[in-house]
Amino acid sequence: MTVLALDPARIAVLRRRIRIVVAITITWNVVEACVALLAGSAASSAALIGFGLDSIVEVLSAAAVAWQFSAPDPQSREKVTLRVIAVSFFALAAYVTVDALLSLTGLRDPERSPVGIAVAALSLVVMPFLSWFERRTGRELGSASAIADSKQTLICTYLSAALLVGLLLNALLGWAWADSVAALVIAVLAVREGLEAWKGDPCCATPVSVLTGEREAPACDDDCR
Repeated sequence: MTVLALDPARIAVLRRRIRIVVAITITWNVVEACVALLAGSAASSAALIGFGLDSIVEVLSAAAVAWQFSAPDPQSREKVTLRVIAVSFFALAAYVTVDALLSLTGLRDPERSPVGIAVAALSLVVMPFLSWFERRTGRELGSASAIADSKQTLICTYLSAALLVGLLLNALLGWAWADSVAALVIAVLAVREGLEAWKGDPCCATPVSVLTGEREAPACDDDCR
């Protein structure tokens, strides 16, 4: 299947959209990280602390994309941006795993955190939209890094769900271990996405060319739609 190449005006619009969405993502995640880390420290919650660290990783990822698209030729910075995203994922997974194991071995006893529950629930509302918007724009522009960053935003949705379940089970049923299990789920998902970013898997990204009249559109798997 072939699709028409994008003209320079459309490319400029798409690049501006990506800069806007990453700016919103950075702002949201800075606030989210501060609240989650403070609440997690107060409640000794490995899952909540891990979620706060994921928000910091999301800031780093979005900042890397913002740096990429500040250049006249964003494609020249794409490989470095993907590496930054991947390393951020791995760092997150390592910390969360250690913290969760400390809780499972009884060295920490997570307490109930109403603030954490509220943060997780709110994130479930905001993150899916930001991910969808950036992924859709990245696919049209043909940017593997924008798609990778959108997947990191999407993983924040999954993390929010895991966090919310863990915190609710701890708060309602007193299952403290659920907090650590939720944290380990976060770590596994982070490693998976980090590996994909490191490989530079463009998924549904299609290279943009203003020199030819058409381009080949690759097959998209379900994760990219």
